[in-house]
Amino acid sequence: MLSKPLGRIIAGLIVVIVIMVAWFVLQVDPIFHGNGKNVIVTVSSGESLSTVANALHAEGVIASTLAFSIDTTLFGSFQVHPGTYGIVQGSSFSHVRSIFSSPPNVVDVTAGLTLHEVALDVANGQGNSYADKFVALATATKTPSPFLASGSLEGLIGTGLYVIQPGESPARLATTMEKRFVKQAASVGLTPSTTMQGLTAYQLVIAASIVEKEGYYPVNMPQVARVIYNRLAGGGPLQMDATVLYYLGMDGGTVTPAMLQTQEPYNTYLNTGLTPTPICAVSTIAMRATLHPPLGTWLYFTLINEDGQMAFSTTFTQQLKEEKLAQSRGIG
Repeated sequence: MLSKPLGRIIAGLIVVIVIMVAWFVLQVDPIFHGNGKNVIVTVSSGESLSTVANALHAEGVIASTLAFSIDTTLFGSFQVHPGTYGIVQGSSFSHVRSIFSSPPNVVDVTAGLTLHEVALDVANGQGNSYADKFVALATATKTPSPFLASGSLEGLIGTGLYVIQPGESPARLATTMEKRFVKQAASVGLTPSTTMQGLTAYQLVIAASIVEKEGYYPVNMPQVARVIYNRLAGGGPLQMDATVLYYLGMDGGTVTPAMLQTQEPYNTYLNTGLTPTPICAVSTIAMRATLHPPLGTWLYFTLINEDGQMAFSTTFTQQLKEEKLAQSRGIG
């Protein structure tokens, strides 16, 4: 028979063990798991699982890194792929394991990306089959857009981060992107019924996509938009390098004389007017610049500083001077 002091010690140990087990179980699978907000966690190449656990704790995904470490010791560690992940706060450890042992589940649609580039990002996380289905559905006939009756949703998907939830279909992703664009466009006053400078709403999106690529920095975009309007009004070609590069599947780079002589619908050196479709995803900044360009007679622009500063000219003579200045600075 145990002595009373020894019995108390054993009873105390049992209570402590029960409390510790209960604590661990609650850490592994919180009572209210999955009810928090979505957060974004980025994993860099070479980061250890303990570093990832610290990031998860900082974002409120897990409550204890100690419990997480115990869990991985008991049930095995796992490899995390570099990339960006979306996960809800207060997740169970099994859900954390499921998300982070799979490829990244976040698609980052930044302004200036083409639909093809977005599809590549989707493929990196979800696989080629998923991405192919997404591209097939990213058309106005499969995913209706109030801006377009038929054709590709190029330029008609909203920018920002998209967390692809487990089991989310490519159709759902395409719809979410299309609806976000409509919301973002409306936030700056661009609706399907908007017309301006003789352009339809869809044509304004096309113009904004060219502004996005050619202006690059927000400070340049309003004046670039005015140049586009002035050239359209004059009836001459837009002569925008970004449109030529788009057709060739290039994101930036030098436009050669041979490229400029290539007969294709996006060559704004050989064709007048806008391109048949937008050439990239558009930011609200570019849309706002297109809707509210400053008054001016500019017809030309060129980069004159490595910090992105552009010079805008009304005459070709002045443009040649600015180009010479740029060359003297090692630009162009």
